[in-house]
Amino acid sequence: MSEQELSFEEAMKQLEEIVEKLEEGEVPLEKAINYYQEGMKLSKLCSDKLTSVEEQMEKIVNEQGDTVPFSIQEDE
Repeated sequence: MSEQELSFEEAMKQLEEIVEKLEEGEVPLEKAINYYQEGMKLSKLCSDKLTSVEEQMEKIVNEQGDTVPFSIQEDE
């Protein structure tokens, strides 16, 4: 499965596993560099997916089928 086919949850799980391995501190330098690079790719993938969802949420469809800006009104 390519990185682009990963769901957000799958990418986060892989990223968490990489972080755990790096935190153990017993990873050879070359392998640590590879883990770091893979982690950065997964981090970017997650960030891109979140940005995409945020853009989709900025507009919602009202009852008439028109798109309207999405905003959350908090109780005061």
